[in-house]
Amino acid sequence: MTYLLGISALYHDSAAALLRDGEIVAAAQEERFTRRKHDPGFPAHAIAYVLEEAGITLDQVDHAVFYDKPFLKFERLLETYLAVAPKGFNSFRMAMPVWLREKLFLKDLLTKELRRCDAGFSAEKLLFAEHHMSHAASAFYPSPFEEAVVLTLDGVGEWATTTVAIGRGHDLKMVKELHFPHSLGLLYSAFTYYTGFKVNSGEYKLMGLAPYGEPRFYELILTHLVDLKADGSFRLNQAYFNYISGLTMTGPALEKLFGAPVRKPETDPLTQFHMDVAASIQKVTEEIVLRMTRSLAQEYGIPNLCMAGGVALNCVANGRILRDGAFENLWVQPAAGDAGGALGAAYAAWHQELQQPRRVNGGDAMRGAYLGPQFADSKVADRLSAAGARFTTHGKDELTGLTAQALAEGKAVGWFQGRMEFGPRALGGRSILGDPRSPSMQKILNLKVKYRESFRPFAPSVLAEDAGRWFELDGSSPYMLLVAGVQPGRRRQMSAEEEALFGIDKLNVARSEIPAVTHVDYSARVQTVHAETNPDYHALISRFKALTGCPLVVNTSFNVRGEPIVCTPEDAFHCFMGTEMDLLAAGNCLLRKEDQDPGLRENYETKYELD
Repeated sequence: MTYLLGISALYHDSAAALLRDGEIVAAAQEERFTRRKHDPGFPAHAIAYVLEEAGITLDQVDHAVFYDKPFLKFERLLETYLAVAPKGFNSFRMAMPVWLREKLFLKDLLTKELRRCDAGFSAEKLLFAEHHMSHAASAFYPSPFEEAVVLTLDGVGEWATTTVAIGRGHDLKMVKELHFPHSLGLLYSAFTYYTGFKVNSGEYKLMGLAPYGEPRFYELILTHLVDLKADGSFRLNQAYFNYISGLTMTGPALEKLFGAPVRKPETDPLTQFHMDVAASIQKVTEEIVLRMTRSLAQEYGIPNLCMAGGVALNCVANGRILRDGAFENLWVQPAAGDAGGALGAAYAAWHQELQQPRRVNGGDAMRGAYLGPQFADSKVADRLSAAGARFTTHGKDELTGLTAQALAEGKAVGWFQGRMEFGPRALGGRSILGDPRSPSMQKILNLKVKYRESFRPFAPSVLAEDAGRWFELDGSSPYMLLVAGVQPGRRRQMSAEEEALFGIDKLNVARSEIPAVTHVDYSARVQTVHAETNPDYHALISRFKALTGCPLVVNTSFNVRGEPIVCTPEDAFHCFMGTEMDLLAAGNCLLRKEDQDPGLRENYETKYELD
């Protein structure tokens, strides 16, 4: 057997993934083990986990593959600093010591770290893949397509910010590139920063804020900031940005253009202005991506599109691509950001370096993205007992019924079952669940469970066989990466007064039969749940449907704001005790809040650094 260990590290969202003869064994982000959100450190815990899952030690790994080529990235940094000198000295002064101490000698650093696992690890086993090739490989090779156009959109890799590759069989070739500093990812992150959210963390907040606003700055952005061509290629006017030479994303010129300063996180209120800015950059992003995909579909005549890179997590834009119809089929890597680069690096080595054939068997190869740790029922019970939890144990069918009944009664439920998800989305392995019919559930979950901004929407997990009757979705969306409209027949007729509301005032108006998952523009970020990949979660929603007639539940990640998604039974118990969740179903254990020792209550509202 051939084992390939993929590693992404030292920038953000470090992760490890393991392939055995080209099949995924396991994959996980380091943050889940260290409990540090977006942990950039060497993924020692994630590596230990994937090796344990395979039942091997590091000496049995044939190659370790890093997802980046550090010398090319260093070349870009040096050339960029020289091009803007003497500006950018402060940024240069901060970056260079880290590069000269660690990143430039990454092969030595990786070898040293891997030798902590196996003293005999040979540097000859180390391989390096280019950043965008790692992304593209993560999107194409596990996809269900024999042939596809592969579009990668992110901040920046070595030089590339946007790439197009063509995948056929086991062959994957880059055919187009757009280079730094012209980057859709950095453009979106600049507006994330401008509206007061954290870069590389808060972009999804900007996307969620957009429907509250009007895109009144759309033309302003395209006139002054983005020179957009018919094929989707573009150049950014660097006079308005500061990420090349400074320590911030935007400069004074952008503040002058928009007539307002950068919003101070947590202190300055979110106003209609910020909502309109969010709506405008979201519309610009969608226009750029749609021009690209239409042009690529026409140029290559291939019906299938795969996507990766951080921008591919913009599920609103993904929904637009699918509805636009230029490509017949779309598949997005569920771990589209840097964490997925670990998987892509291993795939690239298997199919390109080792020239191994590729097998496509109808579905994708991600196994529902349930690629992380799991715990036997007996282990869950032992670990919960050691943590001081009080619980009852039940057979699977009984536990499913009791949990469904609690959801039908309007309770907030922690659901800890099976393998942990790989990627940023909770997909029914590590989830907090609620009743989508409740008009107060969104507010309860945001303010009393997640401790986060009230405007942020929640996703529905819907039985795959029922999805088309509730949402304008033709096909499946197992990874919660597509936004679709709620079916018109499920929508609620709005009064004239309600229709006239603006901004955040729209939040508390029920818009459909399932108000807890219906955003203010009647959209929802849909996850279709399939019995083949997650039978326990499918059974729970089926039981909820039998009780209520509603084949979906509210699904949000099992964590609070700023905390990584829970990994272990102890993580789940601590989060349960630190929030206003009512019930926790972990393995075959059922925990009710009123039964717990009050002395174990924690304050999770302030425990983690805000995201």
